[in-house]
Amino acid sequence: MNKIEKANIVAELVETFNNNAFVYLADTDGLSAKNTNEFRRLLFENGITMRMVKNTLVKIAMEQSDKDFGDLSSVLKGTTCVMVAENVKAPAKTIKQFREKSDKPLLKGAWIDSSVFIGDDQLDALVNLKSKEDLIGDIISLLQSPAKNVISALQSNGGQKIAGLVKTLSER
Repeated sequence: MNKIEKANIVAELVETFNNNAFVYLADTDGLSAKNTNEFRRLLFENGITMRMVKNTLVKIAMEQSDKDFGDLSSVLKGTTCVMVAENVKAPAKTIKQFREKSDKPLLKGAWIDSSVFIGDDQLDALVNLKSKEDLIGDIISLLQSPAKNVISALQSNGGQKIAGLVKTLSER
């Protein structure tokens, strides 16, 4: 690979890093060709883009991007694949799903909205991570529940008693 090809790969990675709110790094070393193809197919089906890249090029792209990847560059050893997707949990779920029948790939680390997760032991935390949409839904349901309780009380038999009390008080 010549310098121009390396520079093009670094530029593509910098663009990928700048355009995504999260990046996953995984180790696929030790997967057979058949398992690697199955893993790639599963990633494609789940809308995840994976790219095998040399660690030095990933490190250079991290340094040139607009984002602060913290200690994530410390995991750049051995085989590294970079994964991004629309859904923040999709790469973690896909790795976990594939590992039901294989012990690889291993999660090296992830960068999610300026938070760094290092190590394969973080996989469960990433799978259970709530997306922005999930959090907004939770907040909306919390805000709606008191109003629903009042409406429910007014519509039940107790509501008739409350309405009667309000009517009596208004007549006085």
